[in-house]
Amino acid sequence: MIQIYDTKLREKVDFETKESGKVGIYICGPTVYNYIHVGNARTFISFDIIRRYFTWRGFEVTFVQNITDVDDKIITKANEEGKTAAEIAEYYTEAFIADMRAVGVLDPDIRPKATEEIQPMIETIESLIEAGHAYETEGDVYFSVRSFEAYGELSGRKIDEMESGHRALRAEGLAVAERKADPLDFALWKAAKPGEPYWESPWGKGRPGWHIECSAMSKKYLGLPFDIHGGGADLVFPHHENEKAQSEAACGCTFARHWMHGGMLQIDAEKMSKSLGNFKLLREVLQTTKPKVFRMLMIQTHYRSPLDFSADRLKEAEVALGRIENAKNNLDWLIHNAQSGDATLDLEAFKDMVREFRIRFISGMDDDMNTATALGEVFTFVNNVNAALANASITSGDVSALEEVRGALVELMGVFGIALDSKDEKSEMPEGVIALAVELAAYRGSSEEEAAEALFASRDNARKEKNWALSDQIRDGFTALGLKIEDTPQGTRIVRD
Repeated sequence: MIQIYDTKLREKVDFETKESGKVGIYICGPTVYNYIHVGNARTFISFDIIRRYFTWRGFEVTFVQNITDVDDKIITKANEEGKTAAEIAEYYTEAFIADMRAVGVLDPDIRPKATEEIQPMIETIESLIEAGHAYETEGDVYFSVRSFEAYGELSGRKIDEMESGHRALRAEGLAVAERKADPLDFALWKAAKPGEPYWESPWGKGRPGWHIECSAMSKKYLGLPFDIHGGGADLVFPHHENEKAQSEAACGCTFARHWMHGGMLQIDAEKMSKSLGNFKLLREVLQTTKPKVFRMLMIQTHYRSPLDFSADRLKEAEVALGRIENAKNNLDWLIHNAQSGDATLDLEAFKDMVREFRIRFISGMDDDMNTATALGEVFTFVNNVNAALANASITSGDVSALEEVRGALVELMGVFGIALDSKDEKSEMPEGVIALAVELAAYRGSSEEEAAEALFASRDNARKEKNWALSDQIRDGFTALGLKIEDTPQGTRIVRD
């Protein structure tokens, strides 16, 4: 049974879906006025893995993620750059999608934009006014927080101890507060100011408040109640608390069956902020870091726990991923270079090893999507495989067992969105291997892989002729390039630590 930590209940619970075998997930997307930072990316990668896991476990997943393309911040950015709000939103929407694809996040099944869903928002607001949960004043419409008894249930806050926390209140100041019946109330609809984008409504020209967008879009595309509403921990209050209140006040029903929230990301053990000068955009980090290394760092920490992002942590993630990739490459090499003959390995023992690996991996992920535990099982599996294959002479009869091992490793790393089968555009061999092959193996080509093969052949021939000096020169040349060569029953190969 899959268990997840439910933010509202403040405990792990058995995950039960509204409809057997199907999962509806709504994740709050970005407000598109800038490029996303690594903290945003962590949240989106976490829920990408959760989505992948449900799919891998056989669920039919409908994954919805919105785009907030009308907002105070977008309007401010447009004014600063002398562009329209629509132009700013379109540019940064495309940038967001490109960044997500670059880091291996799957496209959502549905990606609604706020500006294209205005009518469902208006209808929700009208129902709230009719039910006595909202009121209009001077073209603005506000939700009456005290009219909804369960307000504060998600965040665990008591209504009399709260501040509304709504970002528009801070931006618009006292004039807005004076128009409200209660300082805790938040905007559902905002009357348009001169020069701002607007839509016609029963309350005049205006635009939706931030919170009402997700309420309308999640209802439209998933129905109520849907299974999981997720986002970063910073959205619990006020955004998700307000979403929940207005949605449940409007429908008289449960909004989301479960709430999941990811932990925050720190930079070198400090909160990430522009004022501290440690604000890191995802696309900047990816200029020097492979996307799969970035994802590797993300999965080393449970999605609800704080994650420290640093150059050292990225390097550790790169080394850790290298261990797994080396194991897969070793399997590839052994399968490709197997000698003819009957099986020499205990095939049943290898099948048991794969079976146990899958069970333990599932156990880790079933425990509130604990990628750190599941990744630990990957490393245990890699160590066991490496130990079982140490100094083994692989024959054609052993290949099926190795292919099963390799398949399990590739498949389960794929659940994390890390493709072990992908090839980098650049050669895995350093450029210096060509010069070494020209000097010691009379090589005249331009391929690093061919140069390495030429050096292997030259060294094998030197060893047969007992030309130990040349053999050692080739070995030492590889060492100087940061590579280690190993002689096996199947031939010479590169071993990466």
